[in-house]
Amino acid sequence: MDRKTLSINKACEVVGVGRRTIYNWISAGKVEYVRTAGGSIRIFEDTLWRGGNLGQQRSILEDAMAAGASAADARLFRELGID
Repeated sequence: MDRKTLSINKACEVVGVGRRTIYNWISAGKVEYVRTAGGSIRIFEDTLWRGGNLGQQRSILEDAMAAGASAADARLFRELGID
């Protein structure tokens, strides 16, 4: 099974955080990624939410809020069950 990957910009859009936050998550090992032959980074989509790992999801939510996620983003996170 192929895992879906996202560009840094698309990952930012999906999670509602800035590029710096995504790079911080990469450095901290919170998300998995691969480099393309051209050197671009692609984030594995399933690692943004950790497939049910609520502790990790809460950590990502806390990081997102600390990075300035909006109240609307917080509502979305709650709807997704990661409040």
